[in-house]
Amino acid sequence: MDTFDNNANTSVNMSSLHYCQFEEEFKYILLPVSYALVFVIGLALNATALYVILFRTKHWKPSTIYMFNLTMCDTLYIMTLPFLVYYYADENYWPFSEPFCKLIRFLFYANLYGSILFLCCISLHRFLGICYPVRSLNWVSARRARLVSVAVWACVLLCQAPVLYFSRTRDEGAERVCYDTTSPELFDDFLVYSSAVSVLMFALPFMVVMVCYGLMVRKLLEPGWVSEGRENGERSLAAQRIKQKSVKMIIIVLAAFMLCFLPFHLTRSLYYSFRYLRQVHPEQVTCELLEASSLAYKVTRPLASANSCVDPILYFLAGQDVRSNLTKKSRVSSSKPGPVNIPLSTQL
Repeated sequence: MDTFDNNANTSVNMSSLHYCQFEEEFKYILLPVSYALVFVIGLALNATALYVILFRTKHWKPSTIYMFNLTMCDTLYIMTLPFLVYYYADENYWPFSEPFCKLIRFLFYANLYGSILFLCCISLHRFLGICYPVRSLNWVSARRARLVSVAVWACVLLCQAPVLYFSRTRDEGAERVCYDTTSPELFDDFLVYSSAVSVLMFALPFMVVMVCYGLMVRKLLEPGWVSEGRENGERSLAAQRIKQKSVKMIIIVLAAFMLCFLPFHLTRSLYYSFRYLRQVHPEQVTCELLEASSLAYKVTRPLASANSCVDPILYFLAGQDVRSNLTKKSRVSSSKPGPVNIPLSTQL
């Protein structure tokens, strides 16, 4: 999985005189089992979400467009998991080609950062609808959401393209390793690249999401925050529905960041830092410390993959009319009273 600790009992050359040995039998059970669970659960949830969006949603709002792209991002990654399950179950033997190894690693990181950016877009969209319900009507539209989605995909593909260069295979004894990071001789360059991507595509979006949700919570706690001259029973009911969906979205997105993305990036940064320091200043980093950081990093990798299961929950719990779309055909019944009309920007 990594350049320094692919084997269950790996000699890790930090320099010509310093090496470490890691015992990592656990990952040959943890990773295949966790990836298999993510594949089964994530495929079912994302396939259902795609079905509802494509065949049961007649009018695509900006949030629908973002959710569709988020679901596509997750689905592409989920389809690669059977190959990783086979790889780790066979104890780090990659029977496929090197280009396919590059593709698998590329899709993992494209999913990871694509999910982060699209969750950021969804959060910004809801923030504008809650805090600026009137003015945001001129700012958000389905056309602009499509343009933003194209920009997000372009950013993800451009920033993750170096993964196709860094990821590679190598025969190590009886094993053929598909490097998750890169080969040892390129690790220093990979560390610079990985650090820059973590800041630009995780730390900054995470800060944006936190600021948006802080302002949203403050706005939602204000009395009569949606009353704009039409205070009646229907308006109050609509306001409660919007508030409930906004609270659900805040909880789910924060859970995705706190449980899936944050632990992964923290442990990976620690492991990469200790690994680099072990190379240049081996006396400052003990083998025990390096092994502990490697263990923490590997434990959080399934958590990062689990975001593919969390993202559809955002659509099912905080989406607009998902339950009715699942049970009824897409149609508009003029004979029955419809829901109260509220600004499009306030709907998820």
